[in-house]
Amino acid sequence: MLVITGVEQDRKSKQRYHLFVNDSQEPYTSVHEDLLIKFRLLKGREIHADELKQIVEEDTKHRAYILSLSYLGARQRTEKEILRYLARKEIDPESAEKAIERLTQEGLVNDKQYASMYASERMRTQMKGRRLLQQELVQRGISRDMAKQASQKLNEQSETDIAIRAAHKKWPYIKGEPRERKQKLAVFLLRRGFPMNAVREAVKAAVLGMEDDEDGHMLDN
Repeated sequence: MLVITGVEQDRKSKQRYHLFVNDSQEPYTSVHEDLLIKFRLLKGREIHADELKQIVEEDTKHRAYILSLSYLGARQRTEKEILRYLARKEIDPESAEKAIERLTQEGLVNDKQYASMYASERMRTQMKGRRLLQQELVQRGISRDMAKQASQKLNEQSETDIAIRAAHKKWPYIKGEPRERKQKLAVFLLRRGFPMNAVREAVKAAVLGMEDDEDGHMLDN
C-alpha cells in the first residue's frame, strides 16, 4: 500500500502534478490535473501500487489525446501525421491509437474529408493537377485508394481551366525561342501534375494570349 504524502504542480506544465508517496523526496510519478481530480489523488490518500500503475497508463493515453489536440490546433491533420507526431513525443503505439480512435469518434480527424478538402483547395490556390495532388495526399498519410478517389472527384474541366491559368501566369517568365518556350511551359505543367490533354490546351491558350496581347499593342501604336 502506498500513501500519497505530497502533490506539487509542475513548474513548466501547469496542468501536470507530481505525486510523492511514503515521504519520498523524489516524485513517484506525475499525472494530468484531469486525472488528479477524477481519481481524487489527494495528499493522505492510500492507494495500491497496481491501481496507481493503471492511472499512470490512463494518463499516458490522456497525454496522447491532449498532445493531438494541440497539434490539430494549427490545421487539420491526417491520422498518419498525428501518429508520426506522437511517436516523436515518445508516446507508445497503443496510447497513440487510442487517441486517434477518440479523435475520430469526436469528428476531429477524418481522412476522407481531409483528402477531399485538400485536393480541392490546393488545385484552386496552388494551381496543381490531380496527379500531383494525389501524390501529396499519399505523402501525408492518406491511403492510395482514398487519395485517388479524392483527386478523381475534381472536375476534369476545372483541372484544364486551372492549367490554363497556370500557363498564362508562367508564360511571361519563360525565355527563348517560341518552340523552346512552349516546350518549357509544357514540362512545367506536367511537373505540376496536369495531364497531357490539359497541358496541350493550356500551352495553346498561353501562346494565343501572347499573340492577342501583341496585336493589341500594335493597334494601340
